[in-house]
Amino acid sequence: MFMNKIFKFLILSLSISVTLYALVVYSFLELGVAVHPGMKSNFQAHPIGIYLHIFASLIALAIGPFQFNEKFRLNKIQVHRLLGKIYLISVLIGGLSGLYMSQYSFGGMISHSGFFTLALLWLATGYKAYHSIKNKNVQAHQYWMFINFALTFAAVTLRTGLGIGFASGTPFEVFYPYLAWLCWVPNLLVALVIAKRQ
Repeated sequence: MFMNKIFKFLILSLSISVTLYALVVYSFLELGVAVHPGMKSNFQAHPIGIYLHIFASLIALAIGPFQFNEKFRLNKIQVHRLLGKIYLISVLIGGLSGLYMSQYSFGGMISHSGFFTLALLWLATGYKAYHSIKNKNVQAHQYWMFINFALTFAAVTLRTGLGIGFASGTPFEVFYPYLAWLCWVPNLLVALVIAKRQ
């Protein structure tokens, strides 16, 4: 139980930290100022796509951790439902814009396919979560929301991977394409293992 609380607190802290960081960077600074020059040009060529993807994803990332708080879910069921709707709408917008922006991602086909697959799975699991609750299958809904948030959390693991990549001295052009897969595949595998045990 203690480790479970630590794990949830860590997820919440990292999610809010990344949300606040990205909110400042993409709200007040020049578009692309905090990314690699090769990415900056793509961002500036497709500002609507990147802004839709970033801000929708940030809303989902900020809301997600609170939806798994059982006390909050039981005591504030109407708020939980409202936030759930906002979360899934954010996933829809973030996922569709992610599909679009994946073709312009830095790093060639490895990056394109990694981010495209992430966006596709994000949309698919979001739909499964929505479809389950519409059919009053709460257990299936909780399962798919858990899996979906593991993919949402790629926003955190992507930035963690960037830090590790830069700290290792590996050229950005070398490690970034693989990060397009590494930012979400481990999340998904861990989530599937945890979900199976529960």
